[in-house]
Amino acid sequence: QVQLVESWGGLVQAGGSLRLSCATSGINFRWNIMAWYRQAAGKQRELVATITRDGITNYLDSVQGRFAISRDNAKNTVYLQMNSLKFEDTGVYYCNLSPPFLSWGQGTQVTVSS
Repeated sequence: QVQLVESWGGLVQAGGSLRLSCATSGINFRWNIMAWYRQAAGKQRELVATITRDGITNYLDSVQGRFAISRDNAKNTVYLQMNSLKFEDTGVYYCNLSPPFLSWGQGTQVTVSS
């Protein structure tokens, strides 16, 4: 059974940092491109960052230089380090494949206060 469990979101002041975690099961993790997505209230879900099985990363322009995606293939887990957070980073963050073929997890809420 495929599971995506996102965690470690929270409330943080602008300029602060958070490190999100997504534990996966039921997928061939090490061979897949993993990604983080986010959805702000009233907006469509958007792709934030991707990481290939070889560790090549790509980012949404607005988070480039502030966010860092990483993966631990031994733990089937993908991470998102978020620094210099801005109010506009507020939203629910999800992990999935890229493209997002899997059913979505519950996500983790990130709220940045200005």
